[in-house]
Amino acid sequence: MKAVFLCNDKNNPERVYSEDTRKELHNLSGLENSVYSKDEVLDNPTLFKDTEYVFSTWGMPVFSESEIKNIFPSLKCVFYGAGTVQFFAKPFLANGIKVFSAWAANAVPVAEYTVSQIILANKGFFAMSRYQSVGDLKKAAELKECYPGSFGEYVGIIGAGMIGSLVIEMLKSYKLKVKVFDPFLSDEKAEYLGVQKCSLDELFSTCFVISNHLANNSETKGMLNKEYFSKMRKYSTFINTGRGAQVVEKDLCEILKSREDITAILDVTEPEPPEKGHPFYTLGNCILTPHIAGSYGDEVKRMGEYMLCEYKKYICDEKTEYEVTLKMLETMA
Repeated sequence: MKAVFLCNDKNNPERVYSEDTRKELHNLSGLENSVYSKDEVLDNPTLFKDTEYVFSTWGMPVFSESEIKNIFPSLKCVFYGAGTVQFFAKPFLANGIKVFSAWAANAVPVAEYTVSQIILANKGFFAMSRYQSVGDLKKAAELKECYPGSFGEYVGIIGAGMIGSLVIEMLKSYKLKVKVFDPFLSDEKAEYLGVQKCSLDELFSTCFVISNHLANNSETKGMLNKEYFSKMRKYSTFINTGRGAQVVEKDLCEILKSREDITAILDVTEPEPPEKGHPFYTLGNCILTPHIAGSYGDEVKRMGEYMLCEYKKYICDEKTEYEVTLKMLETMA
């Protein structure tokens, strides 16, 4: 088999790779609709001695370097129709096998979600709706005077990788000023994006909405803590679509309890969902969503299309766009 689907969840490839995408992949590579789990691969290793291309998505099996070398001696590429490849990519890369990810496709809905929350937060939507919806019209009316809207206000972006940069690009259609904290952001790229580089301290103390898009690694774990949340401007909003582990949630809860004026919009937590009885569930100024910012519903099919495009470019010796390297894994989410 020249090309195969590998996935421990056998329903996911059909969700991510549309019928049209699968038909084109079949015509180009012979890829069939059959999906193989890791157990099936280990039970029938000789089936994959000629496999050159693997397609997958959420549920991609994890293989060791030796397993890859023994089972997939002809493998050239893994096309992963989803976002992060941190959990499986290194052994493949160590064997000289190229890995491609649809992280850019997954970045689109995250950026769209984030921009929508930023605009609503600037308008005071989340705070005012809490009171208007229960009939406290006086309080809601008072809050109307506390929010600046989206004209000339400062927005803070933490992390200017694929998603953060796309958020910044989308915000260009609004009259907003953007500050960015990202140690890896060059002066040249900052100028291209039209943003002002700054420290976390300055970002939290001067921006009205702060959105986290940090890469998920050991260095960013617990990076966002009380030191920064305590500096947030009055009535400001913190948005997290990155990873819950980057936030010291105990600190955030403490600040939210003592300052009802600020709002936290959390699409991710650590763990997900928060444990039963967690303060996030009872804090009126904390809004939780169940990790919906990424590709959802029919949006996931965009990721399959991206991998089809990468495969076509690869076999035609054209420049690909979404190859992942070992160096990239150091800073990628």
